[in-house]
Amino acid sequence: MSDTAKALQQAVAPAAHPIIYVRGYAMSESERDETAADPFCGFNAGSTVVRAGTGDKDTKARKFIFESPVVRLISDFGYADVYDEGLDIMDRDWPKDKTIPYRSVVVYRYYDDGSSLLGSGKSSPIETYAEGLGKLIQRVRDLARDEAGQAIADTDFKCYLVAHSMGGLVCRAFLQNPALGDAQTRAWVDKVFTYATPHNGIELAGVNVPDWLKTADMNNFSRPRMAEYLNLDKDSEYLAEERVDLLRHFPPERFFCMVGSNRADYNVAAGLSRMFSGHGSDGLVKVANAVLTGQDRAGQTLPCPKAYTYRSHSGYFGIVNSEEAFQNLTRFLFGNLKVDIWFDVAGVTLPESLQGQADKVEADYYFELQAAPRKMRGLLTRRTAEEDSAAIRGHGEIVKHQKRSVYLSSVFLANWAKVDQTDNTLTYAVTLGIGVQEYLVDGWLFDSHVEGARLFSDTAIIAITPGQQVAWHWSQAKSKPTDVRLITQDEHEAIQAGGSLTVEIPIPTVAKKAPGITGKLRFVVSGWR
Repeated sequence: MSDTAKALQQAVAPAAHPIIYVRGYAMSESERDETAADPFCGFNAGSTVVRAGTGDKDTKARKFIFESPVVRLISDFGYADVYDEGLDIMDRDWPKDKTIPYRSVVVYRYYDDGSSLLGSGKSSPIETYAEGLGKLIQRVRDLARDEAGQAIADTDFKCYLVAHSMGGLVCRAFLQNPALGDAQTRAWVDKVFTYATPHNGIELAGVNVPDWLKTADMNNFSRPRMAEYLNLDKDSEYLAEERVDLLRHFPPERFFCMVGSNRADYNVAAGLSRMFSGHGSDGLVKVANAVLTGQDRAGQTLPCPKAYTYRSHSGYFGIVNSEEAFQNLTRFLFGNLKVDIWFDVAGVTLPESLQGQADKVEADYYFELQAAPRKMRGLLTRRTAEEDSAAIRGHGEIVKHQKRSVYLSSVFLANWAKVDQTDNTLTYAVTLGIGVQEYLVDGWLFDSHVEGARLFSDTAIIAITPGQQVAWHWSQAKSKPTDVRLITQDEHEAIQAGGSLTVEIPIPTVAKKAPGITGKLRFVVSGWR
């Protein structure tokens, strides 16, 4: 092992808890057989190809080798699998004196019993899978040993749940429904990361999967059925809005949602899935349905961390086997700083011909974001209008002060990921794009509007020096001095203790520009552990 690899594995050691992977939905018996025959249930699938964007479908893919999450967790972070002499830790003949390393990747093989190869060939209710997850966590807790071979105390044991698609619903059912597990086992779950999970169900041709569609367990993605196993059927917010993307009984800041936006490369069912899922999806799950909101201890609604990438639900161009998602996963699990990125709208200016008619105007403003640390190949988050992943706000929502704060994404920064380990500064680039779709007055298209008008587009380079300062400058304003926001000792200590620091960066504006927008990027920087 190289000195660099040793240093990385030592750096993440305090946060290197067992990782339990929960795979996604297998519709048919043959798919369950395929899953049962795979030791890692797809978590070992890599890829050598990427797409540049939506206009890249008819051209050759670019070569980019991503070995797989399992391989990278083992090679980069010192994890190990738990299979031994052909046995899994849940097998009855697992040796009583055999233990596993604390830094382990464990695969929840919940489809084994539903395969014809190893079981009855019949699937089980999602509640059964959730209960089984709790039993697996308890088993990992019993077998895990630290580097000195010592057992882990209940107060020190933690684990991470990493899930794809329906696997994220299995995790939520276990965490949110008290009937599906005990409180102690749930308390051992420290963080959850989901890839492309349909947290608010699945849409077919714009309609949620009906509750009566029980064939192949499709109703697992029906909101009424989801409300049952997620323990939301009596939740006031669900009853009022019929939404199930509501996280309960788990800290929202510790639940990450990775969202895909490439529908074109999802070829399941000969492309019928992406046709029925439509635009604004990864080919199966709508972008808007792959995120969550939760509540803080005071009952205030908070968004769960989220990031977006141009990847499809699965396949060669899938989200699990992507470098972008893996970077988000490892920084979320092992990073040092959490940065929530918001845009606060101060005001909008209509075209000159519409001045004074704000109350009659309908328009949708889109907010795009791309963010990446210095010299990273690829992006941590990518939201664009072309890929139907941009945040949207209506003109009425903005001018009436209803929704002026737009949550865009969260990025996690890590000292161990810096290119120059001698430099204490964490540097990343944030590209912000704002535009308006179209203006309508009393429902009629405003003739002089040019579709696709951009109101703002620029890149901010942001450098965070922990304990000292946050510095930034806009690319279009290179001649201006770098802005600096000093960090006081009290603020630094607060961040170290889990508190946060807010940094506001106004966007450059052109006086009297019409149409136009004014506002600021707002970064909420928190210590992360």
